[in-house]
Amino acid sequence: MGRGKIEIKKIENSNSRQVTFSKRRQGLLKKAHELSVLCESDVAVIIFSSTGKLFEFSSSNMQTILTRYSKCMDSLKVSTPEIKPEKQESMEADVLKEEIEKLKMKHLRLLGKDLTGIGLRELGELEQQLNEGMLSIKERKEQILMGQIAQSRLQEQRAILENETLRKQVEDLRGFFPSTSHSQPLSIENHPVDSAIKGGSVSPEIVRNGGLVDEILDTTLQLGPRQGFVESSRKKMQSTRMRDGETQLINSKTQANMP
Repeated sequence: MGRGKIEIKKIENSNSRQVTFSKRRQGLLKKAHELSVLCESDVAVIIFSSTGKLFEFSSSNMQTILTRYSKCMDSLKVSTPEIKPEKQESMEADVLKEEIEKLKMKHLRLLGKDLTGIGLRELGELEQQLNEGMLSIKERKEQILMGQIAQSRLQEQRAILENETLRKQVEDLRGFFPSTSHSQPLSIENHPVDSAIKGGSVSPEIVRNGGLVDEILDTTLQLGPRQGFVESSRKKMQSTRMRDGETQLINSKTQANMP
Protein backbone atom coordinates (compact mmCIF):
# COMPACT_ATOMS: atom_id res chain seq x y z
CA MET A 1 0.00 0.00 0.00
CA GLY A 2 1.49 3.34 -1.08
CA ARG A 3 2.00 6.27 1.19
CA GLY A 4 -0.53 9.09 1.03
CA LYS A 5 0.36 12.49 -0.28
CA ILE A 6 1.27 15.13 2.29
CA GLU A 7 0.16 18.66 1.53
CA ILE A 8 3.16 20.95 1.43
CA LYS A 9 2.36 24.00 3.51
CA LYS A 10 3.63 25.79 6.57
CA ILE A 11 3.28 23.88 9.84
CA GLU A 12 1.50 26.20 12.26
CA ASN A 13 2.49 24.38 15.47
CA SER A 14 5.99 25.49 16.46
CA ASN A 15 6.89 22.20 18.20
CA SER A 16 5.77 20.11 15.25
CA ARG A 17 7.58 22.46 12.91
CA GLN A 18 10.85 22.05 14.84
CA VAL A 19 10.55 18.25 14.89
CA THR A 20 9.87 18.17 11.15
CA PHE A 21 12.83 20.46 10.49
CA SER A 22 15.20 18.18 12.40
CA LYS A 23 14.01 15.06 10.58
CA ARG A 24 14.07 16.62 7.12
CA ARG A 25 17.47 18.23 7.73
CA GLN A 26 19.02 14.93 8.71
CA GLY A 27 17.49 13.25 5.68
CA LEU A 28 18.75 16.00 3.35
CA LEU A 29 22.31 15.80 4.70
CA LYS A 30 22.22 12.01 4.40
CA LYS A 31 21.10 12.23 0.77
CA ALA A 32 23.86 14.77 0.02
CA HIS A 33 26.48 12.44 1.52
CA GLU A 34 25.16 9.49 -0.49
CA LEU A 35 25.23 11.58 -3.68
CA SER A 36 28.85 12.61 -3.13
CA VAL A 37 29.96 9.04 -2.43
CA LEU A 38 27.99 7.27 -5.13
CA CYS A 39 28.66 9.77 -7.91
CA GLU A 40 32.06 11.07 -6.73
CA SER A 41 30.84 14.66 -6.86
CA ASP A 42 31.46 17.74 -4.78
CA VAL A 43 28.34 18.53 -2.76
CA ALA A 44 27.75 21.44 -0.40
CA VAL A 45 24.60 22.08 1.60
CA ILE A 46 23.92 25.27 3.61
CA ILE A 47 20.82 25.44 5.83
CA PHE A 48 19.55 28.26 8.03
CA SER A 49 16.74 27.40 10.44
CA SER A 50 13.84 29.74 11.22
CA THR A 51 15.72 30.84 14.32
CA GLY A 52 18.80 31.74 12.23
CA LYS A 53 20.92 28.74 13.22
CA LEU A 54 23.40 27.53 10.54
CA PHE A 55 23.70 23.90 9.41
CA GLU A 56 26.06 22.86 6.61
CA PHE A 57 27.55 19.83 4.88
CA SER A 58 30.33 19.56 2.29
CA SER A 59 31.93 16.53 0.72
CA SER A 60 35.25 18.42 0.71
CA ASN A 61 36.28 21.87 1.90
CA MET A 62 33.28 24.23 2.05
CA GLN A 63 35.35 27.29 1.14
CA THR A 64 36.79 25.56 -1.93
CA ILE A 65 33.34 24.63 -3.14
CA LEU A 66 32.06 28.19 -2.61
CA THR A 67 35.01 29.62 -4.55
CA ARG A 68 34.30 27.31 -7.47
CA TYR A 69 30.66 28.34 -7.29
CA SER A 70 31.51 32.05 -7.46
CA LYS A 71 33.78 31.53 -10.49
CA CYS A 72 31.09 29.61 -12.30
CA MET A 73 28.52 32.33 -11.63
CA ASP A 74 30.88 35.03 -12.93
CA SER A 75 31.52 33.11 -16.12
CA LEU A 76 27.81 32.59 -16.64
CA LYS A 77 27.14 36.30 -16.31
CA VAL A 78 29.76 37.08 -18.96
CA SER A 79 28.71 34.39 -21.41
CA THR A 80 24.95 34.93 -21.07
CA PRO A 81 23.79 37.41 -23.72
CA GLU A 82 21.66 40.29 -22.61
CA ILE A 83 18.00 39.71 -23.39
CA LYS A 84 16.30 42.61 -25.08
CA PRO A 85 13.21 44.05 -23.37
CA GLU A 86 11.01 43.28 -26.39
CA LYS A 87 12.07 39.65 -26.44
CA GLN A 88 11.64 39.36 -22.69
CA GLU A 89 8.10 40.74 -22.92
CA SER A 90 7.36 38.27 -25.70
CA MET A 91 8.61 35.40 -23.55
CA GLU A 92 6.50 36.56 -20.61
CA ALA A 93 3.48 36.77 -22.89
CA ASP A 94 4.08 33.21 -24.09
CA VAL A 95 4.33 32.00 -20.51
CA LEU A 96 1.07 33.73 -19.63
CA LYS A 97 -0.63 32.19 -22.65
CA GLU A 98 0.48 28.74 -21.56
CA GLU A 99 -0.87 29.38 -18.07
CA ILE A 100 -4.18 30.55 -19.52
CA GLU A 101 -4.45 27.42 -21.67
CA LYS A 102 -3.75 25.24 -18.65
CA LEU A 103 -6.42 27.02 -16.63
CA LYS A 104 -8.94 26.65 -19.45
CA MET A 105 -8.17 22.95 -19.70
CA LYS A 106 -8.57 22.56 -15.96
CA HIS A 107 -11.88 24.41 -16.07
CA LEU A 108 -13.20 22.18 -18.85
CA ARG A 109 -12.20 19.07 -16.95
CA LEU A 110 -13.99 20.31 -13.85
CA LEU A 111 -17.09 20.67 -16.03
CA GLY A 112 -16.67 17.07 -17.20
CA LYS A 113 -15.55 18.02 -20.72
CA ASP A 114 -12.44 17.21 -22.76
CA LEU A 115 -11.48 14.19 -20.63
CA THR A 116 -9.57 12.47 -23.40
CA GLY A 117 -5.99 11.59 -22.59
CA ILE A 118 -6.56 11.56 -18.82
CA GLY A 119 -5.40 8.51 -16.91
CA LEU A 120 -7.22 6.64 -14.19
CA ARG A 121 -5.23 8.34 -11.45
CA GLU A 122 -5.97 11.84 -12.76
CA LEU A 123 -9.64 10.95 -13.10
CA GLY A 124 -9.69 9.84 -9.47
CA GLU A 125 -8.10 13.11 -8.37
CA LEU A 126 -10.60 15.06 -10.45
CA GLU A 127 -13.49 13.13 -8.92
CA GLN A 128 -12.16 13.84 -5.44
CA GLN A 129 -11.93 17.57 -6.21
CA LEU A 130 -15.51 17.61 -7.47
CA ASN A 131 -16.77 15.76 -4.40
CA GLU A 132 -14.97 18.18 -2.11
CA GLY A 133 -16.46 21.08 -4.06
CA MET A 134 -19.96 19.65 -3.74
CA LEU A 135 -19.54 19.17 -0.01
CA SER A 136 -18.38 22.76 0.36
CA ILE A 137 -21.38 24.00 -1.63
CA LYS A 138 -23.82 21.97 0.49
CA GLU A 139 -22.27 23.24 3.71
CA ARG A 140 -22.56 26.82 2.48
CA LYS A 141 -26.19 26.32 1.47
CA GLU A 142 -26.99 24.86 4.88
CA GLN A 143 -25.36 27.82 6.59
CA ILE A 144 -27.42 30.28 4.53
CA LEU A 145 -30.66 28.37 5.18
CA MET A 146 -30.00 28.17 8.91
CA GLY A 147 -29.31 31.90 8.96
CA GLN A 148 -32.60 32.60 7.17
CA ILE A 149 -34.51 30.34 9.57
CA ALA A 150 -32.99 32.09 12.57
CA GLN A 151 -33.89 35.47 11.08
CA SER A 152 -37.48 34.35 10.45
CA ARG A 153 -37.84 33.11 14.02
CA LEU A 154 -36.50 36.39 15.34
CA GLN A 155 -39.00 38.34 13.24
CA GLU A 156 -41.81 36.07 14.44
CA GLN A 157 -40.89 36.70 18.08
CA ARG A 158 -40.81 40.44 17.45
CA ALA A 159 -44.26 40.30 15.83
CA ILE A 160 -45.66 38.35 18.80
CA LEU A 161 -44.25 40.90 21.24
CA GLU A 162 -45.68 43.79 19.22
CA ASN A 163 -49.12 42.14 19.10
CA GLU A 164 -49.05 41.57 22.84
CA THR A 165 -48.09 45.19 23.45
CA LEU A 166 -50.90 46.43 21.19
CA ARG A 167 -53.42 44.17 22.92
CA LYS A 168 -52.45 45.56 26.32
CA GLN A 169 -52.74 49.12 25.02
CA VAL A 170 -56.24 48.40 23.69
CA GLU A 171 -57.30 46.94 27.04
CA ASP A 172 -55.90 49.98 28.86
CA LEU A 173 -57.82 52.32 26.54
CA ARG A 174 -61.05 50.40 27.12
CA GLY A 175 -60.62 50.95 30.86
CA PHE A 176 -60.86 54.73 30.42
CA PHE A 177 -64.35 54.64 28.78
CA PRO A 178 -67.52 53.30 30.51
CA SER A 179 -69.35 50.52 28.75
CA THR A 180 -72.65 51.61 27.14
CA SER A 181 -74.97 48.61 27.36
CA HIS A 182 -78.23 50.56 26.60
CA SER A 183 -78.38 52.65 23.49
CA GLN A 184 -80.56 55.76 23.19
CA PRO A 185 -83.90 55.13 21.40
CA LEU A 186 -84.31 56.70 18.03
CA SER A 187 -87.00 59.42 17.76
CA ILE A 188 -89.00 59.94 14.57
CA GLU A 189 -90.66 63.29 14.02
CA ASN A 190 -93.81 63.41 11.92
CA HIS A 191 -95.20 66.69 10.62
CA PRO A 192 -98.03 65.77 8.26
CA VAL A 193 -99.50 69.26 8.23
CA ASP A 194 -96.24 70.97 7.30
CA SER A 195 -95.55 68.45 4.56
CA ALA A 196 -99.05 68.90 3.17
CA ILE A 197 -98.64 72.67 3.09
CA LYS A 198 -95.21 72.48 1.44
CA GLY A 199 -96.48 69.99 -1.13
CA GLY A 200 -99.25 72.38 -2.19
CA SER A 201 -102.07 69.88 -1.62
CA VAL A 202 -103.50 71.94 1.28
CA SER A 203 -103.75 75.71 1.35
CA PRO A 204 -102.66 77.65 4.45
CA GLU A 205 -106.16 79.10 4.79
CA ILE A 206 -107.72 75.68 5.27
CA VAL A 207 -105.12 74.84 7.85
CA ARG A 208 -105.79 78.10 9.72
CA ASN A 209 -109.51 77.33 9.79
CA GLY A 210 -108.67 74.18 11.70
CA GLY A 211 -111.04 72.06 9.72
CA LEU A 212 -108.45 69.77 8.21
CA VAL A 213 -105.81 69.44 10.92
CA ASP A 214 -107.57 66.83 12.98
CA GLU A 215 -108.62 64.91 9.91
CA ILE A 216 -105.09 64.79 8.47
CA LEU A 217 -103.69 63.75 11.84
CA ASP A 218 -106.27 61.00 12.12
CA THR A 219 -105.57 59.92 8.58
CA THR A 220 -101.81 59.69 9.03
CA LEU A 221 -102.25 57.41 12.05
CA GLN A 222 -104.37 54.86 10.19
CA LEU A 223 -102.85 51.50 9.30
CA GLY A 224 -103.64 49.73 6.09
CA PRO A 225 -102.72 49.47 2.43
CA ARG A 226 -101.15 52.55 0.95
CA GLN A 227 -103.76 52.82 -1.83
CA GLY A 228 -106.69 52.98 0.62
CA PHE A 229 -104.89 55.57 2.68
CA VAL A 230 -104.36 57.82 -0.35
CA GLU A 231 -107.98 57.40 -1.51
CA SER A 232 -109.45 58.28 1.86
CA SER A 233 -107.19 61.33 2.16
CA ARG A 234 -108.21 62.52 -1.31
CA LYS A 235 -111.95 62.22 -0.52
CA LYS A 236 -111.59 64.07 2.75
CA MET A 237 -109.67 66.87 1.08
CA GLN A 238 -112.39 67.20 -1.62
CA SER A 239 -115.17 67.40 0.94
CA THR A 240 -113.22 69.98 2.88
CA ARG A 241 -112.72 72.10 -0.22
CA MET A 242 -116.45 71.89 -1.00
CA ARG A 243 -117.34 73.09 2.49
CA ASP A 244 -114.83 75.87 2.20
CA GLY A 245 -116.29 76.91 -1.18
CA GLU A 246 -119.81 76.98 0.22
CA THR A 247 -118.63 79.12 3.11
CA GLN A 248 -117.01 81.61 0.74
CA LEU A 249 -120.21 81.72 -1.41
CA ILE A 250 -122.39 82.44 1.61
CA ASN A 251 -120.04 85.20 2.73
CA SER A 252 -120.08 86.81 -0.71
CA LYS A 253 -123.91 86.77 -0.85
CA THR A 254 -124.14 88.24 2.59
CA GLN A 255 -121.84 91.08 1.63
CA ALA A 256 -123.91 91.70 -1.52
CA ASN A 257 -127.20 91.96 0.42
CA MET A 258 -125.81 94.38 2.91
CA PRO A 259 -126.85 98.08 2.27
